[in-house]
Amino acid sequence: MKKVAILQSNYIPWKGYFDLIASVDEFILYDDMQYTRRDWRNRNQIKTPQGLMWLTVPVKVKGKYHQKICETEIDGVDWPEGHWKSISSNYKRAPFFAEVTEWLSPFYLEKRYSHLSILNRDLLEAICRYLGVCTTITNSSDYELVQGQTERLASLCEQAGASEYISGPAAREYLDEEVFRRKGIGVTWFDYSGYPEYPQLWGDFVHTVSIVDLLFNCGSSAGQYMKAAGRR
Repeated sequence: MKKVAILQSNYIPWKGYFDLIASVDEFILYDDMQYTRRDWRNRNQIKTPQGLMWLTVPVKVKGKYHQKICETEIDGVDWPEGHWKSISSNYKRAPFFAEVTEWLSPFYLEKRYSHLSILNRDLLEAICRYLGVCTTITNSSDYELVQGQTERLASLCEQAGASEYISGPAAREYLDEEVFRRKGIGVTWFDYSGYPEYPQLWGDFVHTVSIVDLLFNCGSSAGQYMKAAGRR
C-alpha cells in the first residue's frame, strides 16, 4: 500500500505540514498551481516577546498573479539576512538554538535562491532530514497534468502508484472522492487536532507558528510533540 499527499510548498511551515509529509510514502509538491498572494507560500510566523511576527519572502508578481508557484521569482537579495536576524534574535535563548543554527543558518547566510519553489523545497528537505522523516518528495511537474481540480489530483496519485490519498481537511469543500474511487484509490482526511504543547518562549502557547519554533525549543526530540513524525 502506497500513501501519497499533494500540497503546495510553504515557507518554513508549521509542524502539521511536516506531519502530513511523514504520514505518506511520497509527498508531491503541487507548485504547478497559481501563486496566491497573502498565503503561506512565501511567509510564516515566529514568536517574539511582542507577539507573533511575520517573515515574508519578497516575490515578483506579474499582472493579476497569473503565474504558477514554480514560476514565482524571489525579489531582492537582502531579505535572507533580515529573516535570520529576526530568527536568531528571538530564539537565541532557546535550548537548541546552537544545534539548529548549525544546519539552518546556511540557507540564509550562504545560499542564494532565484525562485520561491526551490527555496521552499530545500528548506522542507533539510527540516525533514533533521526530524528523521524519509518520505520521498517530488514535484507535480514530474508527472503529466490533466484538466479538472479533483481529476488532476487523482491522476497524480494514479501515476505515482498510490493506493491511498492523504488530504488535508480543507479539501473537503471541493474534493470529489468518487473520482478517486473509480481509480481504486482511497481517500483519508488528515487530522491536525490534538497536538500536545511543548516548552515555548514568549507568552501564551501558539500551535500554528513555523516549525522552527519547535526545533529551536525541542531539538531532535521535536517528534515527540508531533504525530506521524514522532513515529518515524
